[in-house]
Amino acid sequence: MIRDAYAVRTGVGPRPLAGGRLPRPVIEVIERDDGLINGAPADHYLDEPDAWQPHDHRALKYCRGRVLDIGAGAGRTALELQRRGVAVTGLDTSQGAIEVARRRGLRDTVLATVDEFARAPVRYDTFLLLGNNLGLLESPERAPVFLDALARLAAPGARIVAQGTDPYGTRDPVHVAYHERNRARGRLGGQLRLRLRYREVATGWFDYLNCSAAELEALVAGTAWRLKSIDERDRPYYLAVMELTH
Repeated sequence: MIRDAYAVRTGVGPRPLAGGRLPRPVIEVIERDDGLINGAPADHYLDEPDAWQPHDHRALKYCRGRVLDIGAGAGRTALELQRRGVAVTGLDTSQGAIEVARRRGLRDTVLATVDEFARAPVRYDTFLLLGNNLGLLESPERAPVFLDALARLAAPGARIVAQGTDPYGTRDPVHVAYHERNRARGRLGGQLRLRLRYREVATGWFDYLNCSAAELEALVAGTAWRLKSIDERDRPYYLAVMELTH
């Protein structure tokens, strides 16, 4: 998908075509386990800073030292940090995303999950989880495992800078019913069960977490991290900063 989005934007390489001649828009299809289907243009993975949201710009101000951009995609954030002279590594589980990031000039990339990479000897001062990638915490069961993996990669005094979404301001009955269904099953209201589709391919089903600031604080409690601050100026989106305690 990201390869195709890059080809459509640049005009370089094979592109998906409509009617054999016109480039087809590259759409990421997001399917939820209650049957809800949404679509979003995949071109945003390639956005330059002038197209970013305000919270993306503020997030970079929290970066210090060596940075690991988790879920780097096509290198949207990592490339800007690299341009600023920051030592940054882009990590993603998608080979196509990593290929595009490298074609766009990102020098240091890792194709792995966080759990796999946690065995590496390198240490980082800042972990970025932007593009709503706080959702990679997945669930109350998975969150401490994920945070422990980051702690193993952390230099003393490291921080996590994450962008999340508080799902509970909506009045949409489809989403409200989903939150209620989740709670009845013993899950957090914003604990999503998703799969992504593009043309003839699809991921497996996976959990992805939208949570409130209060829920995040509860998830972090008892881990090696503490929630230092929440920036809610762009509600329902927020920036969370977590710091290593030991």
